[in-house]
Amino acid sequence: MLPASFIIDCIEKMKRLFALLVVSIFSYSGLSLYAQSKTVDKFEKWLHTQPDLREIVRLPFYQKSLSATEAESLRELLWNYRAEEIKKQYASSWKLKLFTEDEFRMRFDYRVFGEKPADGWSLYISMHGGGGAPAALNDQQWRNQIGLYQPQEGIYLAPRAPLNTWDLWHQPHIDALFEQIIKSAVVLKDVNPDRVYITGYSAGGDGTYRLAPRMADRWAAAAMMAGHPGDVSPLSLRNIGFALWMGADDAAYNRNQVARQWEIMLDSLQKNDPGGYVHDVHIVPGKGHWMDREDKAGIEWMSHFTRNPYPEKIVWKQDNGVLHGSFYWLSVPNDLLQPGGEIVVTRKGNTVYIEKNYSERLILFLNDEMFDLDKPITVVCNGKNVFKGKVKRNLASLYNSLLQKDDPRYLFCASITLDDVKTDK
Repeated sequence: MLPASFIIDCIEKMKRLFALLVVSIFSYSGLSLYAQSKTVDKFEKWLHTQPDLREIVRLPFYQKSLSATEAESLRELLWNYRAEEIKKQYASSWKLKLFTEDEFRMRFDYRVFGEKPADGWSLYISMHGGGGAPAALNDQQWRNQIGLYQPQEGIYLAPRAPLNTWDLWHQPHIDALFEQIIKSAVVLKDVNPDRVYITGYSAGGDGTYRLAPRMADRWAAAAMMAGHPGDVSPLSLRNIGFALWMGADDAAYNRNQVARQWEIMLDSLQKNDPGGYVHDVHIVPGKGHWMDREDKAGIEWMSHFTRNPYPEKIVWKQDNGVLHGSFYWLSVPNDLLQPGGEIVVTRKGNTVYIEKNYSERLILFLNDEMFDLDKPITVVCNGKNVFKGKVKRNLASLYNSLLQKDDPRYLFCASITLDDVKTDK
């Protein structure tokens, strides 16, 4: 039997070792937390003294690996700083009710309905009819659009198209001007970026057919009233609600027949992909081009949708005219964009599947809401793993994603750049 003194001595040594272990653990945690707060602290101080955000690339910790807590803190700091810049840049635009893009000037008017929800106002962008007509007629159509719909809640904004051409809502400057409206409304008018909607009547309906898919990652839902789609594809509508209202007797340009074709297409898309393409089509009996405001039900239908900025499946088909370099959590370099190019990507758990892709380079943006970034990410293309490994969170990804959208929901703390991932080789 061991002496009692020896046993007591052993117990005391174990106590001292345990105490030392506890102290070491807490000391390490404290140093870790200190290091984290030090990075955040340095960035916050830099933002307060830095007039040009583009200099962010010179920071020594620009590419440094971040923890989830650090990344979220830097994301918030970066967006708050950018929001202040947006406020200064667009305060006069809201005061004057005028946005500009190069030589194009877009006047607008707006009305506010209901009470502001805790998470911010809804925003409805409503495009007038007219088109290839004298300015006076388009002005009259704009004034009519300002009073056409009354949502139960939200900021209802009717822009005046800068031009008087037949394709007044189709042209590239429209996308840029609408981006200005949305991002400035988010910071100046407390609009919820996940509750932005688009609608339009006649020529404005033409615009809805065009802009709903090519800017789908901005909208929660869209409502097309009495327009014509031209050569537009509905594929990019997968993750938003899409309402279509048409008078059954609206035969000009075969609008009514084309609307029925779109109903068939949307039904088929939803049947083959039950998780997407939610739609609501009304071909109104006995009505021509003017539907006697029955279409106002489309505004109410839209209001029940909230944008999902991180869908598990993305179908991204480029417009044949106006090209975009990013869509939800995907991006393609501008010099590789192709009219009509199609990309289909899905994610499940920590695996991304590239099902269809026309581009030599594809960039995936990631965050902790979408993936477990503390575990490896796998990307599969053409049946092979084209990437597998842990992805670091960093300030570089946050900044690069900010440049893409100026949207607080599209600031991503990590990214993967993939080369040679075309599926149609």
